[in-house]
Amino acid sequence: MTGDQFDARREKLRNTLDAHKAAEDAENARYARSSMVGYAAAFRLSTEFISAIVVGLALGYLADWGLGTTPWFMIVFLLLGFVAGILNVLRSAGLIQSPQIGKRPPDDT
Repeated sequence: MTGDQFDARREKLRNTLDAHKAAEDAENARYARSSMVGYAAAFRLSTEFISAIVVGLALGYLADWGLGTTPWFMIVFLLLGFVAGILNVLRSAGLIQSPQIGKRPPDDT
């Protein structure tokens, strides 16, 4: 094999490796973007869930403190906050629709 043929094969191999590396870098960048979007959505959903529970707990505590009925309102509002948190997460995830004022589904009766 002559030097020119060797150089041509080496250049062809270098171009092929560069093309594969560019494709791999593009795939890694796409994966990094999609995983960051997933982390952001998970953080948003968990924040909505925890904030609903904390708000329910705080409202119940304030009602108990004002009315002197410890711990009944706190328990009730904590459970309501938990249910509201689950409902918010389901709505944000798109598993259930948000209610639209003035639009009701047709009645099949």
